[in-house]
Amino acid sequence: MGTTMRKKTQVSFVIRDEEERRHKNGVSSLQLDPIAGRLYSAGRDGIIRVWHTGTGSQDRYVQSMEHHTDWVNDIVLCCGGKNLISASSDTTVKVWNAPKGFCMSTLRTHKDYVRTLAYAKDKEQVASAGLDRAIFLWDVNTLTALTASNNTVTTSSLVGNKESIYSLAMNPPGTILVSGSTEKVLRVWDPRNCSRLMKLKGHADNVKALVISRDGTQCVSGSSDGTIKLWSLSQQRCVSTIRVHSEAVWAILATDNFSHIISGGRDRLVIITELRNPDNFMIVCEETAPILKLCFTADQQAVWVSTSESDVRCWKLPPLSSLSSEAYSTTNYNTNNVYQTQPMYNIPGGPAIKHYTVLNDKRHVLTKDTASNVALYDVLKASKLEDLGQVDYEEEVKKRFKMVYVPNWFNVDLKTGMLTIHLGQDETDCLSAWVSAKEAGLTTENDQKVNFGALLLQALLEHWNHPNRVNEAGQKVVGNSFFSVPVHTPLIFSEVGGRTLYRLQVGDAGGETEGNLLGETVPSWVVDVAVEMSAPKLNKLPFYLLPHSTCQSKQDRQKKDRLVANDFIQCRKVAEHVVEKIVGGGDVNGASAGSGKGSANDDSGNDAPEERVELLCCDQVLDPNMDLRTVRHFIWKSNVEFTLHYRVLKQ
Repeated sequence: MGTTMRKKTQVSFVIRDEEERRHKNGVSSLQLDPIAGRLYSAGRDGIIRVWHTGTGSQDRYVQSMEHHTDWVNDIVLCCGGKNLISASSDTTVKVWNAPKGFCMSTLRTHKDYVRTLAYAKDKEQVASAGLDRAIFLWDVNTLTALTASNNTVTTSSLVGNKESIYSLAMNPPGTILVSGSTEKVLRVWDPRNCSRLMKLKGHADNVKALVISRDGTQCVSGSSDGTIKLWSLSQQRCVSTIRVHSEAVWAILATDNFSHIISGGRDRLVIITELRNPDNFMIVCEETAPILKLCFTADQQAVWVSTSESDVRCWKLPPLSSLSSEAYSTTNYNTNNVYQTQPMYNIPGGPAIKHYTVLNDKRHVLTKDTASNVALYDVLKASKLEDLGQVDYEEEVKKRFKMVYVPNWFNVDLKTGMLTIHLGQDETDCLSAWVSAKEAGLTTENDQKVNFGALLLQALLEHWNHPNRVNEAGQKVVGNSFFSVPVHTPLIFSEVGGRTLYRLQVGDAGGETEGNLLGETVPSWVVDVAVEMSAPKLNKLPFYLLPHSTCQSKQDRQKKDRLVANDFIQCRKVAEHVVEKIVGGGDVNGASAGSGKGSANDDSGNDAPEERVELLCCDQVLDPNMDLRTVRHFIWKSNVEFTLHYRVLKQ
């Protein structure tokens, strides 16, 4: 019986402030709690934030809800504001205590990005769907009753979608569910018995937004083809096609009586349209970026708008009676006829990191964000070193160039707008970077070598109370002896290129529950290095050593000496080898050690090796402080056998 190979586990972490009060990327979804006066916003930075909506609120920030590790694509508020359900590109659906802001449970049923949610308010039912083509139905009351011991949940599924699903809608009684996908059709189900009712064709591109009337007889869809369609579900046909947007439509709201819709999308316009007479519409506002989500205020007199940028704004809506005015008819359609030019409220976001350069020391990263701010980060210590301001990014990169080569041991990911570091996928990749502790500024000792990956893993798991944390003397060993990382650092274990297995903050690893979960998740090679303090393997570099062509060497010294050394040793050490093993045993110009060529008063034996022998590569004299891997990377630049030459300066 064949066994399936377990996927590799990747270790990642995010370099960030302890409290990130502002969104650092686009905001995918919005939900309003009208009773508590709170707005929930789902960020592409992986964080759900909560805001005061009251008119007198200066600082609107309430709290952050953190547990996702990728974009939060959609949220719905349930149970009268007691619970929030979220869907993410990390493939999970999460259930939250909304007022307190903590994650109650995680649903891992989906196999790919979860893009959209729908909510039937009257029966407390939620549907989730995404790129795995599956639709799952969840009973919210069952989800909120889950505990650590009672964590089994059953779900119904709606099958039949042939392509990735980007939009869902259910009416409040939960009698109709509609899905939109890259299949360009609307599929309609009865969620009560999971039966397929119909398939509606008409759109020419992905269906990105859906809304259903309360009685389940009408549906409005918005598509990447730029159109909005009103459908009669009872007649199974398209009633009208609304063309008020010039580009893709990504967000739609409908008034309670289904008389008007508010829409937005790639053209950055928020438009209100009368459904019975689509010629009656008005541009509410023009946003600064493509619109991702719309959410009514409690009185439906205004709308909260989120975009692919990090700000969230509230715009006043026009009185519905004003839409019949000829000033706003299709014949006068232009962006000058905008109802509002300034928002009622603005919740400012922060800039997202969009560019990065890993410096040659493979420790520091230079970044540039959407506000053109440049910053310097230290990956080894999981921290930002310096905000450099709006300086010339390319100049800063050039300024920091060092002719040094260190193997790659991590990758950078900017998807969330913050600096996410993925360590190498196994011990070979992650533990490849050996450096001088003195050059890294960690110690004053000359010969001590340290491994970047090992030091960082030890710091990331410093608080984990693993039973094997003892040395040979029986003493508890925690972390590394050089530094710690910030305790608020998010630490993530995931399948390589796949789903998240576990996320926690570094400082929380000491908890009993966290410790048990780490024990189930952390790869054995990480335990070896970070807990049991096993020394990583050294990287060996084979090379050939020959006398330079200018030396008149004896015939037997013309043969190639094949040597193997640690890749980080300096050329000075190779020069020492030449002095001790080759020059010391005889003269490279043909004289033996006892030929009397050097006098008793000759003190060349006290000279440093680099003063007696110089090393060359490709006829370039090498700096004695340069290490072998740097020589091979910057000077040799070839896949053929790495070769060095030596030339004697002094006997």
